[in-house]
Amino acid sequence: MKGILLLILALAAIVVALSAFTVSETEYAIKFRLGKIVQTDYEPGLHWKLPFVNNVRKYDKRIMLLDATEERFITFEKKDVIVDSFVKWRILDVSEFYTSFSGDSRNARDRLVPIIADNLKSEFSKSTLQEALSTKRDAIMLSVKQNANRIVQPLGLEIVDVRIKQLNLPDQVKESVFARMRASRKEVANELRSQGREEAEKIRANADREARINVAKANQQALGLRGAGDAEAARLYADAYNEDREFYAFFRSLQAYRETFADGQDIMILDTNSEFFNFFNKKQLP
Repeated sequence: MKGILLLILALAAIVVALSAFTVSETEYAIKFRLGKIVQTDYEPGLHWKLPFVNNVRKYDKRIMLLDATEERFITFEKKDVIVDSFVKWRILDVSEFYTSFSGDSRNARDRLVPIIADNLKSEFSKSTLQEALSTKRDAIMLSVKQNANRIVQPLGLEIVDVRIKQLNLPDQVKESVFARMRASRKEVANELRSQGREEAEKIRANADREARINVAKANQQALGLRGAGDAEAARLYADAYNEDREFYAFFRSLQAYRETFADGQDIMILDTNSEFFNFFNKKQLP
């Protein structure tokens, strides 16, 4: 009797284990009856099913990441650009998701890849390379997200975000772009050098003008000082002359003799009675 009770208890435990299932906050759950969906709106917690009649499948309701492969697109001005992007997506309606993709997330990802690529291709074909690199980049990502959602939401999916990680140019396009950039930078550099030379010429001209003005002022001041010195010398000479005119005449004659006969090679033919030899003829000097 005791053994039968234990067997009943064991069978009951097995039935309970087969009948109970839990759903976490990060999961969707679908209950099937003989392969048909009977319920999907499960709250987190413990739930029940009929063993061997119902089966349950669970799916992640969190945001998932799809890292797309690099794709080459053509811009509005017919330039190639290589785009590296990724997509954040999640299951919006688990019932539609199961019906559309047989409950396989890999099938959902395979469906998302061409949808995102087609929308990126469309957006880049309407934008220039400069716009794609700067001004319209955010608008492109938003438009791709909105257009893709119109396609995938009936399939039970939602595109949370589309992001362009990197924009690259093919090697031949890179070289032409770099050549234009180098030419542009060279043009700017030449303009700056020209402006620098012009500014240097202005500075040199101003410095030369200031120098000429300063030299002229200095010369004017020097002439004034020289004139004042000459006037003072003339006054002193005049005072000395007035003190003793005969001695002053004698002194000036000596200076004239010294300057005249300094070389020693000069020959002068003069009358000894000329005024030049006046002091030579005097027996007594002053």
